[in-house]
Amino acid sequence: MTASTATIGPRTEVPRLDIDPFSDAFLADPFPFHERLREAAPVTYLEPYGVYAVARYAEVHRALTDWQGLQSAAGVGLSNFRKEPPWRPPSVLLEADPPRHDAPRSVLVKLLSPRRLRALEAGWRADAARVVDEMLARGRDFDAVTDLAEVFPLRVFPDAIGLGDSGREHLLPYGDFAFNAFGPRNRLVEEGQAGIGPTMAWIDAQCRRENLAPGGIGQQIWEAADRGEITAEQAPFVVRSLLTAGVDTTVTGIASVLHALADRPEDWRRLRADRSLLPRVFEEAVRLESPVQTFFRTTTQPVELAGVEIPADEKVLMFLGAANRDWRRWHDPHAFDLHRDPSGHVGFGMGLHQCVGQHLARLEAVSVLDALLDRVTALETTGPARRHLNNTLRGFEALPMRLTAA
Repeated sequence: MTASTATIGPRTEVPRLDIDPFSDAFLADPFPFHERLREAAPVTYLEPYGVYAVARYAEVHRALTDWQGLQSAAGVGLSNFRKEPPWRPPSVLLEADPPRHDAPRSVLVKLLSPRRLRALEAGWRADAARVVDEMLARGRDFDAVTDLAEVFPLRVFPDAIGLGDSGREHLLPYGDFAFNAFGPRNRLVEEGQAGIGPTMAWIDAQCRRENLAPGGIGQQIWEAADRGEITAEQAPFVVRSLLTAGVDTTVTGIASVLHALADRPEDWRRLRADRSLLPRVFEEAVRLESPVQTFFRTTTQPVELAGVEIPADEKVLMFLGAANRDWRRWHDPHAFDLHRDPSGHVGFGMGLHQCVGQHLARLEAVSVLDALLDRVTALETTGPARRHLNNTLRGFEALPMRLTAA
């Protein structure tokens, strides 16, 4: 890893680093690289891809919230849609800015509001209890990823959208591929590309009105098109947005909180006694692990960031995971702290493009954690966590654990 400096723009020298944020070494253990990026300067330039980068909280927050100067419409991955075609039609939410972005976002904000989701809560809590009971019946040893974190979202999320029973196994590989595609065409993308055809065909089919169950969120998106709130052309892409970001991220979030709480008997006992702490625990786990690690923006004009003038039409890589561990914003940032107020973390993004499904993810996580706390008095690891490498997400392949039933 080398560094040099060069004057980019008229005002400030920007360190030029040869860090590859999509290498296996970086994805497996990003923290030493985060430290180097944060401490090098507020803005750096990554030689391998010719992009600017921000890793401190203040600059990441600024880039997330300045949608006029740092837009999403040119793609939130490495690819610049102004210069190369996207691998699929762009998202009408994630890869769009006002005014095109506003109507689809407004529809989802209403459908996924805490008030609307309350209608799902009793059923989800009952489902969570059944999932945990089924797991307990198999014994004390379990894998927190494959036996719990994947099982629960794959049971309740497709039902909430109104998907049929057949083909749900496509959801996880689709999300994995979509988040990989935000990076370069590396080994991870090419391995996923080999078998993605049938998965893409299934996803496209699920977005059609005739394949969505009455009363589900998917059907309600089409009803918003009937009312003229969005166009009929936008409706399938709004459904697709949910299928893209609604499973893998939540699986990773649930796994992250279980990973954080294992081998912490005092925290587990405290949570069993005071369930009002559950939302904070989930937010702290999201801050610490940051399931979504990075996103790009593209400058629409020369943009000043921490004294650096970034020219127009340049890609800027935002390290959300690094910002969530920036000592300038967080005390003891690498620690999981049940007493911390994690509000303000950028694990769900920030500003105009902040995750519209975050309330859905919170409800899923709290439901399954609550069911687990009802039935389990202790959680311990029985082996090392195995990471799942992805160009954008930081998740787990396996989390071997043992529980003590209540």
